[in-house]
Amino acid sequence: MNVSSFFKNIIVPIATGLAIAAFLLAFVFQFVKVDGTSMYPNLQNNERVLVWKLGKVREDSVIVFNAYGVDDNNPNVQKNTKYVKRVIGMPGDTIEYKNNGDLYVNGKYQPQNYISKEQRTSGTLTLLLPPAKGITLGTGKSFKVPKDSYFVLGDNRSNSNDSRYYGFVPKDKVIGVAKAPFWSKNYKLINSYEPAN
Repeated sequence: MNVSSFFKNIIVPIATGLAIAAFLLAFVFQFVKVDGTSMYPNLQNNERVLVWKLGKVREDSVIVFNAYGVDDNNPNVQKNTKYVKRVIGMPGDTIEYKNNGDLYVNGKYQPQNYISKEQRTSGTLTLLLPPAKGITLGTGKSFKVPKDSYFVLGDNRSNSNDSRYYGFVPKDKVIGVAKAPFWSKNYKLINSYEPAN
């Protein structure tokens, strides 16, 4: 095989494949590893999820975002630190979280069937740190999610560092929507959770 044939038959296909892979990873999807138990039991520590960068963020979507510049409370956050959390409030939403664990978004009850009653009540309302500015939880209190931002919580509320402590997540920090593999026990609660009517 001469040099021209080698280049044409070997190098060009490899380079093309690498370019396509780089494009997909940059603009379409990537894999990330869940670090910690903040999304337990729906996502496990060290579980891998696909981040769909073209996915539309909706209420109850599980998203992956860059925590650098968002979580200023955690000195371990680096430029490439990613967090996995569930969207509770969309831009412009009014959130009210009552003492009994009932969540209302724009006056409409949200069942939160993806977590236990304990996580909905004491898990969410018993804070381990002072709340972030603009976040008020409890009966008779409400707050509005700013434009171009999200209010996010971990499913394991009693052990989750989330918007309650560091505030709202700007849209431009969102990398994409998390998708768990079909063999994951709770993949439906991650990929396509639909609240019961």
